[in-house]
Amino acid sequence: MAPPATQSLRSRQDLVLDTAEHLFYARGVHEVGIDELIRATGMGKASVYRLYPSKDELIAAWLQRRAEHIHTLIDADIAHHARRPQAALNALFSAVADDVRSAGFRGCAFNNASIEFADPDHPARTVARDYRNGLLERLRTLTRALSPGRSAAALRLADQLALIIDGMYTNAAHLGPDGPARRGPALASALIKAHARGA
Repeated sequence: MAPPATQSLRSRQDLVLDTAEHLFYARGVHEVGIDELIRATGMGKASVYRLYPSKDELIAAWLQRRAEHIHTLIDADIAHHARRPQAALNALFSAVADDVRSAGFRGCAFNNASIEFADPDHPARTVARDYRNGLLERLRTLTRALSPGRSAAALRLADQLALIIDGMYTNAAHLGPDGPARRGPALASALIKAHARGA
């Protein structure tokens, strides 16, 4: 790998955000000081501050990149299962189940970061809110496709599925992936099938 000083702007941004991903997710944003993070990047303080002038901006950029990555994966599943919304939803819940079993899992990064700030307009909370809205809109797109003409029922199902996802992440963080979180995909599948039958 090239020394940080000779890397492209994108490479330097990725280096800082990769470091933030590792440290912030493992320990929490308040536990990790900006000086520690800068040392871990191998970059100079001025170089990092030119990229992200404040820790709050760095936190927001880290969460934003994570949100875009997750939404991109969901969009790819939706495209892969074109005109098969039930299969796309099942793939989404399978991915969540895999995520909560991943090494080093400690809950939802958006929830973990945002609850550390009381201000509802803090960048961490703003990005977390936008992420969840984006996820909900994708769920609504799929549930509407399951039952054209049943908009109210589709929106209700999307809300229920969003709650299951949040519940899986929160529960698995405390009780592990083999606790109640393991029931999430089956519960979602039962709701989806009932909806598809018109129940």
